Amino acid sequence: MTERARIVEEPLSLAEEIRAALRDSDGAVATFVGVVRNENEGLPVDAVEYSAYAPMAERELARIEEELARDYPDTLTRIRHRIGTLRVGEESVAIVSVSPHRARAFAACRAAIERVKERVPIWKRELGAGREPSWVDARTGAGTPRAGDIVRSMEDGK
Repeated sequence: MTERARIVEEPLSLAEEIRAALRDSDGAVATFVGVVRNENEGLPVDAVEYSAYAPMAERELARIEEELARDYPDTLTRIRHRIGTLRVGEESVAIVSVSPHRARAFAACRAAIERVKERVPIWKRELGAGREPSWVDARTGAGTPRAGDIVRSMEDGK
C-alpha cells in the first residue's frame, strides 16, 4: 500500500495525488484544495503559518482515511496538509477521493475535509499588514482571543 496521509512542507501537487490514488476500477475522482485567502473576519491576511505535531496529526489523518474507506466502500481517499508559512493563493490542504462512482467520491471528499477541520491537530496563525498575528480556530475559521484580551476580560469580571 502506498504512503498516504501526510503533513508536508513542500508545495502540494494535486496531479501527483490523483495519480497515486487512481486505480483501474475507478470511474470518478473528487478533489478538494484549500488555499490561503486574503482576508478573514474582515481583517487582511498576507500569509498563514501552519504548524502541527506531525506524528500525531498524521496518525489522525490516517484514521480519517481508514474511516472513510469503511464509510464509503470501494472509495480511496488521500489527504495531504502543508505546514510552514503559506502566502495568499498557496494550497494548504489537498484531498483526493477516488471511487468507481461519483456519488461516493464526492461524499468521501466532503467528509474528509470536515473531519480534518474538526479533529486533526493543525494550528494556524494569520499574518497581515496593520494587525497583530492571530491564531485561528481551524474548525470555525474564527480568530481566537489574544492573551491580553483574556486578561482584560478576567479583570473586568467577564
